[in-house]
Amino acid sequence: MSARTIQRTAGRVGFYLLVLAIVVFSVFPFYYAILSSLKTGTDLFRIDYLPRAVTFANYEGVLSSGTFVQNILNSLFVAVSVVAISLFLAVTAAYALSRVPFRGRGLLLLTILGVSMFPQIAVLAGLFEMIRWMGLYNTLFSLIFAYMIFTLPFTVWVLTTFMRDLPVEIEEAAIVDGASPFTIVRRVFLPLMWPALVTTGLLAFIAAWNEFLFALTFVANNDTRTVPVAIALLSGASEQETPWGTIMAASVVVTVPLIVLVLIFQRKIISGLTAGGVKG
Repeated sequence: MSARTIQRTAGRVGFYLLVLAIVVFSVFPFYYAILSSLKTGTDLFRIDYLPRAVTFANYEGVLSSGTFVQNILNSLFVAVSVVAISLFLAVTAAYALSRVPFRGRGLLLLTILGVSMFPQIAVLAGLFEMIRWMGLYNTLFSLIFAYMIFTLPFTVWVLTTFMRDLPVEIEEAAIVDGASPFTIVRRVFLPLMWPALVTTGLLAFIAAWNEFLFALTFVANNDTRTVPVAIALLSGASEQETPWGTIMAASVVVTVPLIVLVLIFQRKIISGLTAGGVKG
């Protein structure tokens, strides 16, 4: 066996070992959460990497008691509303920023991106005053309004970059045929932008679904809380009284829909992330 062959084999083995390490590092926390959710009693404090006894009592408890199911519906309503509004506004804004020439367009785009760079805690007090002034406190609409701060700049930036890479000729042909700007966006650009729309929409959905700080601050009733806050409030007076199995079961229930969405739209996500990377 030549030295080049040995070197190539060693490089391939090292590559697969690195991939295996990354997969284990990424998947193990979720696997251990599933494993813990299937335990009860003192078994929760025993370190096992393979299940000894399987029980679904934690799942039955978290789904049948309290307002957890209502919290899931609240998170779903907020996340879907945020995605729908963000994509609608982002598509129209992206068309204006990428196709309509006007003075200060680049500065405006940088300003939109700069808004998303502020940490949540920095805008929390101002947002709270605005929401209280509008009478939205302790409603799901307060979360929809607040989440637009970090979902809208991201979607506008990504869709603007994507729309810039679309050929100008198709837009010119539509203008020659007498199409209005709204018709161009709806019938010309939207069919071509599905990968980018799916990618940005899914990332915005995940961000709204997992958000905790705004949900904890702007909503006070259990019936209107979202899932992350509901899980955080599943705690006892001491570590021994904390229902760790229930918390793990709730975390798994919340994470599974996101995994399913990613698996369903994985091809669109890959196309959206790689779009514009190669020009021919």
